[in-house]
Amino acid sequence: MILVDTALARCEAQGHPIRVALIGAGTQGAAIARQIIDATRGMRLVGVANRHVDRAVRAFTNVGIEPVVRSGRRVEEAIAAGMAVVTEDAVALVQADGVDVVVEVTGSFDYAAQVVLAAIAAGKHVVHMNAELDGTVGPILKLKADAAGVIYSFSDGDQPGVEMNLYRFVSGLGVKPVLCGNMKGLHDPYRTPETQKAFAVKWDQNPAMAASFADGTKISFEQAIVANGTGFRVARRGMLGPDFSGGDPYAPLVPLEDTVSAFADALDRAEHGLVDYVVGARPGGGVFVLGTHDDPRQQHFLKYYKMGDGPYYCFYTPYHLCHLEVPTSIARAALFGDAVLAPLAGPQVGVVAVAKTDLRPGDLIDQLGGFEVYGVAENSDSIDAEDLLPLGLALGSTIVRPVKKDQPLVFADVRFPAGRTIDQLYAEQRARFGRPAMNEGCVA
Repeated sequence: MILVDTALARCEAQGHPIRVALIGAGTQGAAIARQIIDATRGMRLVGVANRHVDRAVRAFTNVGIEPVVRSGRRVEEAIAAGMAVVTEDAVALVQADGVDVVVEVTGSFDYAAQVVLAAIAAGKHVVHMNAELDGTVGPILKLKADAAGVIYSFSDGDQPGVEMNLYRFVSGLGVKPVLCGNMKGLHDPYRTPETQKAFAVKWDQNPAMAASFADGTKISFEQAIVANGTGFRVARRGMLGPDFSGGDPYAPLVPLEDTVSAFADALDRAEHGLVDYVVGARPGGGVFVLGTHDDPRQQHFLKYYKMGDGPYYCFYTPYHLCHLEVPTSIARAALFGDAVLAPLAGPQVGVVAVAKTDLRPGDLIDQLGGFEVYGVAENSDSIDAEDLLPLGLALGSTIVRPVKKDQPLVFADVRFPAGRTIDQLYAEQRARFGRPAMNEGCVA
């Protein structure tokens, strides 16, 4: 981002780099480490935490740095001595003096919630790529960050952040955004780690994670957090998701502009802006914003600038560059107090668990993209009214009564593990934002 590069160059010249702690050393985490170390002036990666420390070590050694392994107070001592530190003790890392910004990229729920809470309590800005956590308890985490005077933000580079940047750009033109959209090449809610194994191996991904991309879970969380950052909603449970691929992920892609009419009826009826997605459009891997303009003279110029006849003008970004853009988010938080994307207030949209197959008592809901459930986006008032089970709470729970395939789960369908931070945060969030008290279901 222009301006950020100049500010980072000033940090470098003055000898005051932004000091970053990274939580999570998987594929994305290691890539972020590489980007900060090799390509970002004015920023220093002081430590990496991972539940298996060997991956944290490799995040440094793969770019030619030999870190030290520390825990507890020795983490802070190592940072003060100018050492690159790795640890399994994420809380010690985020609490350490010598850290300005915490970057959370674990993709977990309860573990991530504990780390983010510790970072906020320690007065550290938090930048994350965890749409799943944010789509479950983001509003209450943002409230706590505000109270602590720190930034809580999703990241540039991943699609929700790119959408929000585009939303802000379009708004700045005087165009009114009415739909924020994501682009997919495939949507099949019954994909599993088994069906996605070959794809996962090719791209060095976890098979369940790859399945969560294909089964709609990932895009549901992504669009939920965009809704919460804009005040938008979904047109219906699961979104509209017009599919121009004919079910063939290898079919020729249609131009994005040709898909706009698929949203027109819903937009004409909507009282709020919408979040949604499209399958089988080009440019693949991008995001888009549809907007309107009331001024006939500006409509004339938009047509002259090749934006079409309206009333819905289509703006898009043809790529999302994930880890490559994360340092920009860090700088925006630390130097400008600017969040890329964060909840405006209470939740507008959440993600609920839907049975991927017939579920029986005793079944364990194991992981996102697993064999048991997929996620769909739903408006929060409907979630509360029907006591629907958020997918972020469903993971790790056990089925206690039969649930038919494609049936949304409710709280009474599951038994939760005891003592989870994520459950406490969700209950606090509902109480804080005026939702009725949830049925706590069964607790182990």
